[in-house]
Amino acid sequence: MIRGDFLSLNESKKKKRASKVDKVIKKLSDTLDGGRLSTQRADLLSYSHDYWPIYLHWMLEDRYPSVPDAVVWPESIEDVRDIVRWCYRGKVPIYPYGGGSGVLGGAVPEKGGIVVDLKRMRSLKLHKKDLLVEAESGLNGYYLEDYLNERGYTMGNIPQSLYPSTVGGWVGTKALGQFSTKYGGIEDMLKGIEVVVPPGKLIELKPHPRTATGPDLRKFFVGSEGTMGIITKGWFKIWPEPEKRIKLSYASNSLKDAVESIRRIMRRGAEPAVIRIYDEIETKRHFYEYDDIYGKVATVMIIEGDETLADAESKIVREEFVGKEKGEKPVDHWLETRFSIKEASEFVPMGVVFDTIEVAVGWSGAAKLYENVVGALKPIKGVLFASAHASHFYPQGICFYFTFAGTPPRKKDAEGFYQQAWEEAMKAVINSGGTVSHHHGVGRQRRRWMSEELEEGYELLKKIKQKVDKRGIMNPGDMGL
Repeated sequence: MIRGDFLSLNESKKKKRASKVDKVIKKLSDTLDGGRLSTQRADLLSYSHDYWPIYLHWMLEDRYPSVPDAVVWPESIEDVRDIVRWCYRGKVPIYPYGGGSGVLGGAVPEKGGIVVDLKRMRSLKLHKKDLLVEAESGLNGYYLEDYLNERGYTMGNIPQSLYPSTVGGWVGTKALGQFSTKYGGIEDMLKGIEVVVPPGKLIELKPHPRTATGPDLRKFFVGSEGTMGIITKGWFKIWPEPEKRIKLSYASNSLKDAVESIRRIMRRGAEPAVIRIYDEIETKRHFYEYDDIYGKVATVMIIEGDETLADAESKIVREEFVGKEKGEKPVDHWLETRFSIKEASEFVPMGVVFDTIEVAVGWSGAAKLYENVVGALKPIKGVLFASAHASHFYPQGICFYFTFAGTPPRKKDAEGFYQQAWEEAMKAVINSGGTVSHHHGVGRQRRRWMSEELEEGYELLKKIKQKVDKRGIMNPGDMGL
């Protein structure tokens, strides 16, 4: 968490602008010609944050805890290498930046320095025979999927942030999308990677179907959140566009029935691309137009792929699911509204504090974790509601996506209320045997639970960070590193 005084931009800059930063900015300004470096106020404020919900409250109060000293826009690998070289020599922090759609403060330039916006690096190449796509890290996610669809393919990674997010951001935060139950997460799709690490070295790990050349270094950079280097390119697994799509929805009397139904379906080997189970509160929020499921537990599913396989999977679903089938309309409604995040713009200006917390747990602990987290959030003074849906599934377990919203009581500000909700939720997750993050990553919001989750593994991670990034310039503070 970023705490302490909230300094004005000018005061903050005066305190941070040591001579070494000025020298690095001068070197980068000479190297990156054509207006590819900015120290303008508007740019510094724009790149001082991502979509971290609590930061939205700070912005409305004209609080900017940290701003960068400059923003740069590289256009090539050599540009990136130059940026890392000069910043390494001057011990100036670097913060890789994609689409700014992260929700945990992972892109906040906590210690000043240089924000590196990679969106001008967006080349791509399709390798049809190998079922691979090669994409630079700044490539927009929606553009990539649209490009593939036009040519008869899909990558299958459709996060809610599809429109603003970038390929490098997906890899850096270990993202996954709404169709993950079939296609997997970004770690399953990544087959090769190109990364610039301090003091400016290029690491290229070529794509292979599989390789046994020691520990998989490709996976080392997945989820690294810019703390180990700057991801510049990736090679990703793709699929032919599905031949058939089947849309199913159900209404159940209890969350337990719906969750148990999916466990049996997964156990039999069926993998619907999309499965989403909404508790009663979330069903009312998202499907209020549908009287026959209002107040029930709603489940929507999309099965897609080869026609024979899709038909076989739908047969398994219909045999195993406990609940009343409700047709395609709820699924169509979900498809039409799935990218809407209007709550932020509607409720934050009214002083409502909210967030989503996604976690994962094995099937044996699923019911307990759901009850414990909702039960921990609801008693907090000021909470208006706490609810959840399950959005990603595996033969071994489930991801719950909790939502809380409320207004801070007297004598407690938005940040205090927000942190109390997170503390209670994380405590409940850990005590229930779950993992504190499923796909949003760690950032600055979750970093204080890293040691509790990873234990001795966190000490190993810190040692690796110190070895790779000896001067600590790569996104310092993120994940507590």
